[in-house]
Amino acid sequence: MELGLIGLGKMGGNMRERIRRAGHTVIGYDRNPDLADVPSLKALVDKLQGPRVVWVMVPAGEPTQATIDELADLLSPGDVVVDGGNSRWTDDEKHAKELAERGIGFVDCGVSGGIWGLEYGYALMYGGDPENVAKVQPILDALKPEGDFGAVHAGKVGAGHFAKMVHNGIEYAMMQAYAEGWELLEAVDSVTDVREVFRSWREGTVIRSWLLDLAVNALDQDEHLNNLRGYAEDSGEGRWTVEAAINHAVPLPAITASLFARFASRQDDSPQIKMIAALRNQFGGHAVETPNV
Repeated sequence: MELGLIGLGKMGGNMRERIRRAGHTVIGYDRNPDLADVPSLKALVDKLQGPRVVWVMVPAGEPTQATIDELADLLSPGDVVVDGGNSRWTDDEKHAKELAERGIGFVDCGVSGGIWGLEYGYALMYGGDPENVAKVQPILDALKPEGDFGAVHAGKVGAGHFAKMVHNGIEYAMMQAYAEGWELLEAVDSVTDVREVFRSWREGTVIRSWLLDLAVNALDQDEHLNNLRGYAEDSGEGRWTVEAAINHAVPLPAITASLFARFASRQDDSPQIKMIAALRNQFGGHAVETPNV
């Protein structure tokens, strides 16, 4: 089948290649003309035969909204738009309603796989009406990993991105647990080869995972991570996961703590710890340190 693909960065570019390897035609557009197959969204839509399927892989928020607004004016009733970026599920509901007013279908799709997806396939979590999903199914089948797992029609519009959001929240907590365990192992004198301890866990343990494999890869490249700064951004989905938990009164202590740990990583001199040091000095006369100036 034919697919229009908007956004050809690290993820989108590899997705285009994987879909083409499966025998489908992909017409790609990107603001970088060196990556694009066509010069504009209009040219992309004009090249596709109806009913058209256009997959959007651009940053969440305003870039996605602007792209969908433009597509709404270019597409025809019976066409389908897929948002495969990291949009918030509440935006999906809004986009689906706006497109439905013009007879255009909408599918939201959470995509996981990163830079490894071209080789191993992408885990897909998608939401939308069955008739719209059916129009996209050949592309979903091309992108997913081989075998019985790795793709799910999670439910109504928004379900795909909600499932991906929870997936990323779990990922936050798993990464934090590995990181804390690594730091503790590094802190004791009796463990002389932390990297090999991590490597040994890759077989036969209940904590083996792809994230553990990637941790070992990182330690092979830089055994004590001396070349990295202890700073981590968050993509937004961790925050949305915690907000959803509050709205539904679901306790998420591990995921919430892992998000806050990332916030703490951005502070060279924690204001909170300053207050703790001051209080310890006030009630117990404990020593405090002053900044180096």
